[in-house]
Amino acid sequence: MYHEPVMLNEVLALTESYRHKKILDGTLGLGGYSEAILKKFPESSVTGIDRDSEAVKFSVERLKSYGSRFTAMCRNFSSISEINDIKSYDVLIFDLGVSNMQLSIPERGFSFAKDGPLDMRMNPDDDTPTAAEILNNLDADTLTKIFRLYGEERFSRQIASAIKRLNTPLKTTGELVTLIRETLPQPVQRKMGTHPARRIFQALRIYVNNEAGELENLLASLPECSENALIIFVSYHSLEDRLIKHSFKSWQHYEKGIILTKHPLTPSQDEIDFNYKARSAKLRAFLMKKD
Repeated sequence: MYHEPVMLNEVLALTESYRHKKILDGTLGLGGYSEAILKKFPESSVTGIDRDSEAVKFSVERLKSYGSRFTAMCRNFSSISEINDIKSYDVLIFDLGVSNMQLSIPERGFSFAKDGPLDMRMNPDDDTPTAAEILNNLDADTLTKIFRLYGEERFSRQIASAIKRLNTPLKTTGELVTLIRETLPQPVQRKMGTHPARRIFQALRIYVNNEAGELENLLASLPECSENALIIFVSYHSLEDRLIKHSFKSWQHYEKGIILTKHPLTPSQDEIDFNYKARSAKLRAFLMKKD
């Protein structure tokens, strides 16, 4: 199992000045950024956090050769203010994409290409509603809003109505994909260029895991838990990018620091050709100053 870190060269270039420092990988996943930083900057130490307990276990095993230079813990990034000595970290990196572990294991329910239970919880140990429970229990109006806001799906109303007309509850990703294919007009599907279920799966994942709320909480807490720190975000959704952009502008307005990326950095065409999943990525960076 492997995850190709998106815009890794750009992240390493920004981190270059902090080669002797403490770095927080706020979305550890399979440890792609952490491993690259530990390898390139042998004077640095990295702490990784992730809400997915399985990802934390995997990365701890993968990076054990780096000894005490790497530590990891299972927690939501919105709670980083609770980490001991959080103000001592010099670089904080957040990649808001879904990890290959979640996509590769059908039982997690994230992939529209693999049939499995409609779960989609980042931490399967959480006692929160699954994607199946969301789809089967919420009304058509609420589902339409979720699909439009988080998936930007043109046919949100039609798909939500089709779900509510079902005689039996949706249980698997394959059943949801079939319903979407049967609902969307064929000419539309032929012109899409991507899988017809991609937007709905994205919307459900964001809603099930309260990703927008978690990001808002993180952005609200960062100015209070970082001093002279470099903040790096890699996002993949227009809603996420807007939240980050507006927060950076607000921080700069209130003299919390300076924006390092006037416009977001985007992947090179070579990277997109190599890793198509990187195509929608946007990187923004901010340098905090000490109060």
